[in-house]
Amino acid sequence: MIVLLDSGPLVILTNPKGPPVTVECQLWVESLLFKGYRMILPEIADYEVRRELLRANKLAGIKRLNECKSRWLEYLPITTPVILKAAELWAASRQAGMPTADPKELDGDVILAAQALLLRGGGEAVVIATTNVGHLSRFVDAREWRDID
Repeated sequence: MIVLLDSGPLVILTNPKGPPVTVECQLWVESLLFKGYRMILPEIADYEVRRELLRANKLAGIKRLNECKSRWLEYLPITTPVILKAAELWAASRQAGMPTADPKELDGDVILAAQALLLRGGGEAVVIATTNVGHLSRFVDAREWRDID
């Protein structure tokens, strides 16, 4: 199975203060890796978390994010096919009267959903681990991170 991390679990995972939920999330990632799951950090999630860490000058959080990328998580860059698919999803959701963000926003959810859909074409099961299932579940299998095992 392929698990893509949304920004919610990524924020939890990269918290340098190590509250119990961060430890729980780290153990969750390690357990899925042990089971042979591919744990993927989508570039859009990295961007959403990194920009806020930079804005707030949270250097320890940036260090943790970089460590997650190099230690545990496979990095998935945004490509032209992803952007083309995201544009289709964005337009279709608006045509259906169910937008996932303000029309002027970039809408990271459709970019993340597009990455998941394109990975799914490879035959493996793909799920997005998130803290906000609502918008993403319109397009792909998205679950609360604790519900993925």
